[in-house]
Amino acid sequence: MFAKLESIENKFREIERELSSPEVFNDQGRYKKLTKRHAELSEIVSVFHSFQSVRSQIAENAEMLRDSDPEIRALAVMERDELAHKSMDLEHALQVLLTPQDPLDAKNIILEIRAGTGGEEAALFAYDLFRMYSRYAEFMGWKVEIMDVNETGTGGFKEVVASITGKHVYSRLKYESGTHRVQRVPSTESQGRVHTSAVTVAILPEAEEVEVHIRPEDLRIDVYRASGPGGQCVNTTDSAVRITHIPSGLVVTCQDQKSQIKNKAKAMTVLRARLFQKIQDEQQSQYNARRKSQVGSGDRSERIRTYNFPQGRVTDHRINLTLYSLDTIMQGHLDEIFDPLLSYYQAEAMKQDVPA
Repeated sequence: MFAKLESIENKFREIERELSSPEVFNDQGRYKKLTKRHAELSEIVSVFHSFQSVRSQIAENAEMLRDSDPEIRALAVMERDELAHKSMDLEHALQVLLTPQDPLDAKNIILEIRAGTGGEEAALFAYDLFRMYSRYAEFMGWKVEIMDVNETGTGGFKEVVASITGKHVYSRLKYESGTHRVQRVPSTESQGRVHTSAVTVAILPEAEEVEVHIRPEDLRIDVYRASGPGGQCVNTTDSAVRITHIPSGLVVTCQDQKSQIKNKAKAMTVLRARLFQKIQDEQQSQYNARRKSQVGSGDRSERIRTYNFPQGRVTDHRINLTLYSLDTIMQGHLDEIFDPLLSYYQAEAMKQDVPA
């Protein structure tokens, strides 16, 4: 890391020399490009200088600890811990600054949760996961809007699709894609046996129209009468929409709104997100390391996390993190999982020089 920082500092000084040149100033295109790059590197260089200063102070502190004067040694002991904390904080800040940024991080997302193996228990846990993410979104000041849901008769979700909008949503949730396994005693289990069920989660960055071009002739749009709760009109008009993207075979349905127009707009948003993800997956297949750092092998059947209710335990298998705070996590307090995940993948990304 330090060799890379020294290289960045040398580049920063080189740019400063170029910016002071009259020839560069007269070339506005070149001048703007260098100014932008100078601004990008200035924060890294500034933090690096602060880190170097603290490291120098730590070396001086080590000398003071060996001083024959007991008062000087006592003063050095008082400063030692403070300097060590400063050094750790600055080193972490440098790691974050050096990590290549994922251009998708600022995007909103489409959240898809589907019940897997486990029948009704899996559907109930799909509902629990959706509630967990919704509460986290509330803490973060994000907006959650259900776009399509397939409910069971006992309050579970066979499938739920929702949009989550807000600041840097994808950057916090992108590592949630994969299989979430639950171990608990179902309410219908008379013998008290623990059952294991699974739910898959997909986090899709929302795509703009300019990013995914969809030709109208490639779409088949069907309308039909919505089913389930939704008000007096939901079962009396053909408001539900099913859109099939013929080239890819992707099918999207939306029946959350009473308006056919609104349902069509929401379905198109989901379709764009799924096509955008498909394009991203195809492009990233050549970058196996990056794909592995995001969602394991890229196969959504891969288990990423286990929620063990009898033991009150949550284990994230990708980073071998185990927490005994299941209740608070299910209430949406997810940063104690997200922060270690982000730190791990930032470190991996910095090693591989790929976006985290």
